[in-house]
Amino acid sequence: MLAYIRGAGDLATGIALRLHRAGIQVVMADIAEPTCIRRTVAFSEAIRCGEAVVEDVRARLAANADEARTIVATGDIAVVVDPDAHMVADLTPDAVVDAILAKRNLGTTIDMAPVVIGVGPGFTAGMDCHAAVETKRGHYLGRVLYTGSPIANTGIPGIIAGVGAERVLRAPADGPFECVRQIGDIVQAGEVVGRAAGKPMLATIDGVLRGLLAPGVPAHEGMKAGDIDPRGDASFCRTVSDKASAVGGGVLEALCHFAHKQETQQTIEG
Repeated sequence: MLAYIRGAGDLATGIALRLHRAGIQVVMADIAEPTCIRRTVAFSEAIRCGEAVVEDVRARLAANADEARTIVATGDIAVVVDPDAHMVADLTPDAVVDAILAKRNLGTTIDMAPVVIGVGPGFTAGMDCHAAVETKRGHYLGRVLYTGSPIANTGIPGIIAGVGAERVLRAPADGPFECVRQIGDIVQAGEVVGRAAGKPMLATIDGVLRGLLAPGVPAHEGMKAGDIDPRGDASFCRTVSDKASAVGGGVLEALCHFAHKQETQQTIEG
């Protein structure tokens, strides 16, 4: 089975890991200059660096569909620059997973592959996808919906160790981003962790700098540019989050559901 995942950020990477470990070949697509901040657990870093390793799984950048096929055949994950999903026609995947997390559908349609799965708000199972997966932290995180839509975006970051919106760092100005500290550093509230257009971006709480925009990426004022984990455990920066793993499990469940359904139908018809 070949799955094409739209998006290659940290949550999409959690999905890719679950599928890859289940024996599914994975091609991931992102924009040419990814804005993911949890870069140490995002396969989108392969676009910037040529390859990326997360939890001992390697992803490599592919220039086209043929290179992507070669990479997945070797057992790695392929990453392509394909924001509009043009390569879907060449790759003819068994499944398309939209994990862009734009809070709305950016062009994914139910006819793109035999199985299409929408991740998070903006999708309706049975209309623009065959199934949708809940991404809101809480009781329903990772649940698969075969009808209806995930909970609408609230705009409020999930709570970690009792801390919500305060853990998210926002770019102070428009301009190229500059890293002052590194992901994994222990920081204290008030410390400068980055700059945009020369203006400092300050840590809002004490904790571990879990996410930081890549150096040189164009930032705009108010843009999410960093994330602090108040739990203070730097090892969490090297493993996908509980949320990403739960959502990945939901996507895997949906793929297994439809694969079983197809096998049952073929048995009946046979």
